[in-house]
Amino acid sequence: MNARETLKINKKGHLEIGGADCVELTEKFGTPLYAFDEAYIRKMMRIYRDTLYNEYGEKGLVLYASKAFSCKAIYRIADEEKIGVDVVSGGELYTALRAGFPAEKIYMHGNNKLDYEIGEALDCKIGCIVADAYSEIDKIDAEAKKRGMKQKILLRINPGVEAHTHAFVQTATTDSKFGFSIQDGTAEKASIYALSKENVILEGYHCHIGSQIFEKQSFVIAVEKCMRFAADMKEKHGFVMQTLNLGGGYGIWYTDEDRKISPEGYAEYLQALISAVKEKAKENGLKLPYLLIEPGRSIVGEAGITLYTVGAIKEIPGIKTYVAVDGGMFDNPRYALYQSKYTPILANRANEECTEMVSIAGKCCESGDLIAVNVSLPKAKSGDILAVLSTGAYNYSMAMNYNRNLIPPCVLVKDGQAEYIVLPQTYQDLTRNDVIPTRLQKK
Repeated sequence: MNARETLKINKKGHLEIGGADCVELTEKFGTPLYAFDEAYIRKMMRIYRDTLYNEYGEKGLVLYASKAFSCKAIYRIADEEKIGVDVVSGGELYTALRAGFPAEKIYMHGNNKLDYEIGEALDCKIGCIVADAYSEIDKIDAEAKKRGMKQKILLRINPGVEAHTHAFVQTATTDSKFGFSIQDGTAEKASIYALSKENVILEGYHCHIGSQIFEKQSFVIAVEKCMRFAADMKEKHGFVMQTLNLGGGYGIWYTDEDRKISPEGYAEYLQALISAVKEKAKENGLKLPYLLIEPGRSIVGEAGITLYTVGAIKEIPGIKTYVAVDGGMFDNPRYALYQSKYTPILANRANEECTEMVSIAGKCCESGDLIAVNVSLPKAKSGDILAVLSTGAYNYSMAMNYNRNLIPPCVLVKDGQAEYIVLPQTYQDLTRNDVIPTRLQKK
């Protein structure tokens, strides 16, 4: 098992996360269950924070990309670790504020922010908004004017870097829905437009080239293009970029097909990015910008696992064996969306030899409800506890109530002890907003 150091197999042959026996976790909290290792989350936040400060001084900030996993507890941890956060909706903003996170360290993204979301951001005096459309620049300007204030913004620009990752998570190709293209001149026109607004302060630029990227060179190329664009804007229009946000996208381990990066190894990615910023600033005659990065998946992805109970096992002789669990696409839709690969193990028999090839099926009434396909396991039995590794990012945050299944709870593990950070849903929660019109009510 090629996983990080905080996943261990104990003397009972059970999988542990953060010192907690996974079988005991399921006995206490039930299944399906998301479990997160707090120590790993904090370690990753500190590595990014300390690397940025050590290599770049105090002239920058790490922003946790909360779309990877958003709940009050994660914002409390981010605040304690002295980093900022980015949010992509009014709901994420509300959650961060309810957790007591300082608004001035929150950045808001989104390619189609709604009017009320912009209003909420301005009312809490958010640190910065990343604008991604002309109409959005207009809305921010108008809402700021109503409030008698000026709002700092960054423009999301598209450097046209095609990182080697799944097409669905590339965000800087020329036909992406995100950003103003540098290549076709739109980024320049949008900059001039933003600079013409009275209640908007253009601070600089944001770019994010995609997700699950392992190549340092992709990030370096993005830096080169952004810094060249900033130099052009200074030369042609006298605009001096104050802030540069280079997004996130660092890859994590899901299976042995992926490169395994140690927590300390991520520091090397950031060091390469910082070196490129320094080099290109000097080369282009620019002052060093305030530097932002937005890691999300690499902070929480490998910190989390999902625990299930094995139910039905269906063998189709000579073709396939399905091992069904009590979860599925409602708690992890990523295989259904883009055939994401995962590593499952039997948590209650973690040191046993794998003897058969199986596919892990969910309980939804959907033929595409699969979590993993053609993976090796010991011969599974009904009642076994199945752990799927590296599910901390984009699993709970994408979970849904398909087939009216309940979204699983989340627990945070520290020094072998676990506590809820998201409570279990109930059937009452599920039906809370249902309304029967008067004409349909029983007489």
